[in-house]
Amino acid sequence: MKQEIKYIPIKDLVLWTENPRDPINKNATDQEVVNRAFIDKMTKWNLSKLAREMGPRYDFSELPTVVYHGEKPVVYDGNRRIILGKIKHGLVTIPLKINFEIPDYPKEIPCNVCPKKIGLENVLRKHGDTGSWLPLERDIFLHKFMGKEKSAFLILEEDTGIITSNPKLNQRFVKEEIFKEDMLNKLGFSIKNGSIHSVHPDLDGYKVLNDLTRKIETKEISTRNNRGKVLEILEPENQKRISSNRSRKSHLSKISFRTSDEAENSKKQTPRTKKKKQVLFGGKLFLKLGETSNLYRDITDLHNFYITRKDSLSDSFPGLIRMALRLLCESAAKDNNSKMASYLKKHFDSAKKNLDQDIKTTLANQNVSKDSLVQLLQTGAHAYQSSSNVEQTLAMSIIIGEILTITHTKVKNNE
Repeated sequence: MKQEIKYIPIKDLVLWTENPRDPINKNATDQEVVNRAFIDKMTKWNLSKLAREMGPRYDFSELPTVVYHGEKPVVYDGNRRIILGKIKHGLVTIPLKINFEIPDYPKEIPCNVCPKKIGLENVLRKHGDTGSWLPLERDIFLHKFMGKEKSAFLILEEDTGIITSNPKLNQRFVKEEIFKEDMLNKLGFSIKNGSIHSVHPDLDGYKVLNDLTRKIETKEISTRNNRGKVLEILEPENQKRISSNRSRKSHLSKISFRTSDEAENSKKQTPRTKKKKQVLFGGKLFLKLGETSNLYRDITDLHNFYITRKDSLSDSFPGLIRMALRLLCESAAKDNNSKMASYLKKHFDSAKKNLDQDIKTTLANQNVSKDSLVQLLQTGAHAYQSSSNVEQTLAMSIIIGEILTITHTKVKNNE
């Protein structure tokens, strides 16, 4: 299946929590996304303007892009239009009083239903270079969903929070002419192993970047003023800091522009892959009734038991979870009239394509591959008692969960 037009009730459509416009916790509800859209701190949603532009009625020629996650039709493109439809039909509550008219909406609308890969490509084509995304949003999307390397701009933001804390920095010329790798090097900063390093003591480094930020915000540096003059425009004391610290040994920078609340939100929204907490099976699965579904629920309960009583259990206990995963895979294979090895290898590549880049990196780091998965499931419990292999077991469960979503989902997956 590539793409097809399907009529889907607005009440069934699920708002995409990872929308680059304003990402939120992936487990957030439609109501939480709506609340976020109405707060609209960065004026990214602008629902009133959209409602006025739409006129008196819903335009059937503008199709939302929908990707099924198991049984859930998730709106990858068109979230703002769907929010207005959900408000119109009383499916969500309005957190603030509105001063605009919402167009007439049918209860069921045509959608472009497609696989995740095509959906993401459609989103990038429509928003990536049209100006509807700011540079940071585009860089996050390219890395998280399209597997591209992190830009210097994104790495600087992840490590320091400087761009979200100073939104006027989120400009194309700032990314391409100032916060690029060679210019950062001239300022005393470098990128090593995906992190910001600096020759400056952290306070000095903060002062240099803060001075540069103020110069951009006041337009002392802009596309019209002092373009290309970055070092020259800094205050004399910061030029002196850069010069005197140049011979110092580079170290991992701990500069932060975030408030304590922003730092906590950043940890939740854009964690580093190596620190990202993995969830068993990658989240809740919705499987058709049967032995495989029963085993899945039992393993979930077993894992919850382990999490809550970890301190009182032996180091061997996680091995039981991995052996249970093998039983689960054997049951799923039996349902498909196949041997476990053949079943897993047949669906591994398709399942992996549905995972984001961070999870793919985790699989690689934990040596979970198409060729190794069966062997890892067949390994005796004594071989995976160490805490590091708890992470490997979680990684295995995520790809297994995605395979089960393909073969055992309650509602036939349209992907």
